[in-house]
Amino acid sequence: MIMAAPVHAAPAGELPAWCPALRDVALLVHARDRFARIIGQPREGNYLETTLPLPGWADCSFYGARTYVCDSQPFPGADAATLAFAKTLSEVKECLRDSWAEDASLASPGYAVIRENRQAASITINTDQTDNNEHVVRLILFLRSRGPG
Repeated sequence: MIMAAPVHAAPAGELPAWCPALRDVALLVHARDRFARIIGQPREGNYLETTLPLPGWADCSFYGARTYVCDSQPFPGADAATLAFAKTLSEVKECLRDSWAEDASLASPGYAVIRENRQAASITINTDQTDNNEHVVRLILFLRSRGPG
């Protein structure tokens, strides 16, 4: 498990430190071998380690070979997680702005979907509560089809 500093919003005009890693993961959506080059050792259940975690996030991993998952560091309560969700959504949209767009028709409080323009993948961002009753923001990037890379 990778533990790092909490995910915070970057100053205006500055992208967060995790943006380059997220861009790298997003680029693999169209690679011939998809995520294979960043999938690591098996974990409990159907989870796998990743060799490309998002800096400042916790517990980045794969669920199977098609779903990349990261949690923020825990927040002191649901209200703090809700504020972090809004900042994270804004930062992800800015980070991936050229080839991803939010699908507002699927949004609800504490939940958003960002789709890759070629429809090969989607990202969900939501607030959640862990098994330890900690509040987090969860980012899930998943492949939508098995079409050609």
